[in-house]
Amino acid sequence: MRRHPLQKTWILLVLAFLYVPILILAFYSFTDSSIIGSVRGFSFKNYKTLFTEDALRSMMTGTILLALGVSALSTVLGTMGAIGAFYSKKGIRNAIELANEVPVANADVVTGFSVCILLIVVFKVDKATFIPLVIGQTVLCTPFVYLSVLPRLKGMDNALYEAALDLGCKPGQALWKVVIPQIMPGIVSGFMTAITLSLDDYFITTYTKPATFDTISTYVVNATRGAQTSIKTALWALSTIIFLIVVAAVVFMNVKAGGAKNEKR
Repeated sequence: MRRHPLQKTWILLVLAFLYVPILILAFYSFTDSSIIGSVRGFSFKNYKTLFTEDALRSMMTGTILLALGVSALSTVLGTMGAIGAFYSKKGIRNAIELANEVPVANADVVTGFSVCILLIVVFKVDKATFIPLVIGQTVLCTPFVYLSVLPRLKGMDNALYEAALDLGCKPGQALWKVVIPQIMPGIVSGFMTAITLSLDDYFITTYTKPATFDTISTYVVNATRGAQTSIKTALWALSTIIFLIVVAAVVFMNVKAGGAKNEKR
């Protein structure tokens, strides 16, 4: 079917709205400009600053380690929750699904404040231990892992699990050898989603992080309040790198998925 010209125009406008600001930021990250709108000359100084400034390197390293740790923990909890809900009775499954929807629909600022009150004020957990931060981000990420894994469980061939039990496998063996391989795409998708949420989170991190620790999101917000110009422009380079990594990951996953479909055919 041929698309109406207005449909094409609308699609182009939406794509421009989404990507033109990012492309402009990427362009200026390769210049000597200190403000958007003033083009000076081609330069890699922003990227050099990004990887040589101790504060920036410490911030990036801490953010990545936090995201990996929280994502691993969230993936385990979300996967276990999805499997438990799937094999539970209808009433229990519905209760678990309802409880899982609360953190998803709830505002991040409410979740962050609640975790702060519960752990730091009520249980007197020291923020310097990173425990409130890890728990807060895990509360945010785990429901999305659950939502990624559950559809895979519903779409798998459950007869294979029952056949494994009939052939002598214990439930744990059947889970690892039959169920986990079938839902692995959902687990990987949930893990990647958790990494994205951890990197992007601001409100929960602000309420629960140690005073001397910054993630990318909190550092960027603070950098707009009087940081050096060289630091601000180096963040343009950081945004460009993150965007390129996301594009590469999306392309890779789509190519891999397309190859898997062709093999099945």
